Amino acid sequence: MTAVQERTPTSPTPELAAAADARLEGITDPVEQALAVLRWAGEQFGDRFAITSSMADGLLAHLASRAHPGVNVIFLNTGYHFAETLGTRDWISSVLPITLLDVTPAQTVPEQDRTHGPALHERDPDLCCSLRKVTPLAEALADFDAWGSGVRRDESATRKHTKLVDWDAKRGMVKVNPIAAWTQDDVDRYIAEHAIPVNPLFEIGYGSIGCAPCTRPVAPGEDPRAGRWAGSTKTECGLHT
Repeated sequence: MTAVQERTPTSPTPELAAAADARLEGITDPVEQALAVLRWAGEQFGDRFAITSSMADGLLAHLASRAHPGVNVIFLNTGYHFAETLGTRDWISSVLPITLLDVTPAQTVPEQDRTHGPALHERDPDLCCSLRKVTPLAEALADFDAWGSGVRRDESATRKHTKLVDWDAKRGMVKVNPIAAWTQDDVDRYIAEHAIPVNPLFEIGYGSIGCAPCTRPVAPGEDPRAGRWAGSTKTECGLHT
């Protein structure tokens, strides 16, 4: 019997990303479009593809595991997460066929406090995000050719031009955003239909969940991300810019 040869992953290029984005934008059904994006990434890059998850819910992990069972899921364990977020991570990793990669910064929070002083997130949130999110993600993604996120166009003005398949020039790799075109109604419908695990903080008024010191509940009618870095001009942690 002839042995089955493993498929050699495709090399990531801007042209590859642009061609895939143009083709996949033509799919009108939100779920089918997301699955097609994830299948494409899995077929092109195999185990050198990973998604990231903030563990606000298990929606992207659920979709990715349908398209690519065993998919790598990167969780940035900043040391500042709500207990509910860590519980959601454990719940999702126990019920879905994923490979969880729990990524931690070079320093613990106490070690960072000794180096930079306490409450760096209050004095210099950009540096704190760089140390606890951006740099650890860059190091984790060094082993991959493509990565995916749950960014949606309707979340904020800074995300309204998000592509389904894009070229991450900063990291020299392909980035996919499978649910970029989804609305909140699409999200709610999929979560209800598939009984997706959801972070319980949403039940008490949180609209977008990040690190505990930098996240507050939102008021009715506020932008879902208004509770992130409230009181400052900061709107993004730097992972998606």
